[in-house]
Amino acid sequence: MNIPKPMHPRPDKKRTNWQNLNGPWQFSFDEPIFDKTITVPFSWAAPLSGVHEEDKTGKGFYRKVVRYTPTLAKLFLIIGASDYTTEVYVNGEKLATHQGGYAPIEVEVTSVWNKNGDNEIIVIAEDLDNKDYQTYGKQGYGNIRGIWQTVYLEERPANYIDHVVIRTECSGKVTFDFKTVGEFDLLEATFGGVTVWGKDNHLELTIAEPKLWSPDEPNLYEGTLRLHKDGVVDVVESYFGIREVGTIKCENGCRYVTLNGKPIYINSTLDQSFNPWGFFTLPTNEEEETEILRMKKLGLNSARIHIKTEEPLKLYYADKHGLMIIQDIPCFWGEPNEKARTLFDEQMVECMRRDINHPAIVHWVLYNETWGLFTGDRTDAKNRSYTKETQEWVRKNYHLAKAMDPTRLVEDNSPCNYDHVETDINTWHFYSNGYGPVKEVISSFAEKSFVGSTFNYTEGNTMADVPLMNSECGNVWGIDGNAGDSDMAWHYHYMINQFRLTEKLCGFVFTEFHDVINEFNGYYRIDNSEKIFGYDAYVPGMSMVDLHAQDFLACDMAPMTTVKAGETISLPLFVSSFTDENHGKDMLVRAELWYADGDGAEHFGDSKLLPVSWNAYGLTSLGKVTFAAPNQDAVAVVRLYLETACGKIVMRNFVCFDVADSAKGVVVSLKDARTEGDAILCQKGEKLNLLGTGKVYFDVALGDLDVSKGLELVFEASAREEFSHDHPENLRDDVRDANYMLGYKVDRGENKNCYYMTDETPYPTNLVVTVNDKIMKTQLADAPADARGCLSWHYQENDRKLDEAGSYGYLVSMMIPADLVGEDKTLKIEMQSDCGFALYGRKSGRYPTGLRVAARG
Repeated sequence: MNIPKPMHPRPDKKRTNWQNLNGPWQFSFDEPIFDKTITVPFSWAAPLSGVHEEDKTGKGFYRKVVRYTPTLAKLFLIIGASDYTTEVYVNGEKLATHQGGYAPIEVEVTSVWNKNGDNEIIVIAEDLDNKDYQTYGKQGYGNIRGIWQTVYLEERPANYIDHVVIRTECSGKVTFDFKTVGEFDLLEATFGGVTVWGKDNHLELTIAEPKLWSPDEPNLYEGTLRLHKDGVVDVVESYFGIREVGTIKCENGCRYVTLNGKPIYINSTLDQSFNPWGFFTLPTNEEEETEILRMKKLGLNSARIHIKTEEPLKLYYADKHGLMIIQDIPCFWGEPNEKARTLFDEQMVECMRRDINHPAIVHWVLYNETWGLFTGDRTDAKNRSYTKETQEWVRKNYHLAKAMDPTRLVEDNSPCNYDHVETDINTWHFYSNGYGPVKEVISSFAEKSFVGSTFNYTEGNTMADVPLMNSECGNVWGIDGNAGDSDMAWHYHYMINQFRLTEKLCGFVFTEFHDVINEFNGYYRIDNSEKIFGYDAYVPGMSMVDLHAQDFLACDMAPMTTVKAGETISLPLFVSSFTDENHGKDMLVRAELWYADGDGAEHFGDSKLLPVSWNAYGLTSLGKVTFAAPNQDAVAVVRLYLETACGKIVMRNFVCFDVADSAKGVVVSLKDARTEGDAILCQKGEKLNLLGTGKVYFDVALGDLDVSKGLELVFEASAREEFSHDHPENLRDDVRDANYMLGYKVDRGENKNCYYMTDETPYPTNLVVTVNDKIMKTQLADAPADARGCLSWHYQENDRKLDEAGSYGYLVSMMIPADLVGEDKTLKIEMQSDCGFALYGRKSGRYPTGLRVAARG
């Protein structure tokens, strides 16, 4: 039988004798009639369960008949997680009841187990969808209902290790604090070729010349824990990574997060950890590893697991591959009454206890955006209150978490309401669009945050000497009606640049890793396909990895500036350093001027080499580099490389310029077009969309243009996919607000801000151009929108709205013989495609072209 997710789910707590119970179980709703089959471990709401009843609440009855002959004294049934109230029966005997949806359920079944025959396991999971007190988290994307993590049997001897807390120091000292059941003669730990033993519940082991754990070198020490009693040994396989998490105040006066005693810049993403097939359960064990590798591929060194406890195997792969984890505790959504607080307290401890030994976890977040902390209607800012009593409850849990785990950072609340109480790290959320607003909000946060400041804290509380970082960011909610499915590459580039120019900050959490059902701001699509950012068009070899470098070459300028032809361009450069790898070394900044003219021809201008050096963490000015702008109409780019003395590239960056000068030939205004069918003029008349099979006509008077050697028609064009928002009169009246989860699978084309970001799925169209009876056919490969659409971004009119931002096309050129030009020196141009196309003016798209007719010669 093909068992889904067959691997042992807990490499940190693995015994040899176990059996996976995933796969088909008998199932029914409301009554134990078992008229369905469900695939465990998938929520009954999720497609992979085979039941896929998303809106069904109440009780789910699970039944499985199992034959298993244990050889040790005790047998346990373990359910990785089940939401929300779970009862366990074996052979008719009720053995356990558990409340909570995110922690493991361990039930000893020894006394009722038939070693030599059939055993009936019945699990009753009740999920009433009461978010007021249930730790519900972000289940609005897709509910966790019933069993959603691996179920298995595990054998143990009569005396066994129940739990162990492993703590490490960079010196190589490792401590083990055991909780045991029964008696023991000896406890033993063997790791890294070293064995220690003792007769009490505390062991210490020292690894000589330890190999430390870090994102770059995620060294793990695998080994065994043993409990000896009367010749019987309980053996638990486990592992650890030697690392220390802390903070340090550097010479610049800024306090930063440290890993192994040294500052590290936290390049993190918000991982909603949702997928459309298994919801909060990944489809396969392989996907648990692949998810971590996807983040590593981007150059990220961290992920914030958002308001859920992650599947343990995914955390194992974070340990194995070196991805630091900021771990949220799941929230409830109602008011903080006694019942909600009591259940949360229990479940916070359960979640922390399960995951306390993962070296990847560096930071606990107890609450998010004050969810579950408001008295009154949380959606009504005027009539809700974060009471002093609730704040003291939050403070109590902060101290409880610190007592449980003094080795990691603990954050009381990841805030969007400026309401920390007590925390190891001062973070904030912001969603803004536009270079000016982004620069202002980041700079303002840093300026207002200092030891003793009341900013970002509740009344009566002030900032301690703690690091500053962002814990959610992006432009998705910085747009009226949200950004929808639109380019994020342009905004991401200048936002990260601004973070690194702000010396007090030591990291960010970008929203988000994947698209989810109503949010399209992920690095990846919801189906795991890749988005295309387009940075390599500006700097060969540049990718997202460059923007996540620990040594970051930043330019204190807008992402694009309009300049005049020949004008002097001066770029102030800085290095933001969060590694000592290059401190005190001779380094180089290589700056190259590159530009494209109105014909799309590429030109290389000056190249500058600037010797630089720095010897400190934080921000260091490297001086300025200057260039003369091209002496013609162009889009210019200054390519920036941070290099070692021997030419190894440490980081790439770029700055764009729109060089304004007179264009060659006759420039045709898109506003003068005559159209047939559905046409949309946008970007202040700089872009014209023809939907479907729509046609466009231009009558171009050539004036005194020399036509004797023929003409060239040059323009930028792309395919144009048709969106629902193109026809607002047809939108449904019952469209719900896509700003919220609520299980609503939105039509992404309904959002008026959307223009789909470039990805692996192209949208081609075939364009036919007729000029004075001469016909040219060409294919436009896609309708792209990414960082390459610099002009479409640069000339956006309103930071709170997106007008096909980042969209651009392909250069099209058509030669027109002189004999096609009549005596009236007029060209009649007609264009049509089979499924929509767009034309770009001089201040739109990628190229400084517009629609232009020029003389050949």
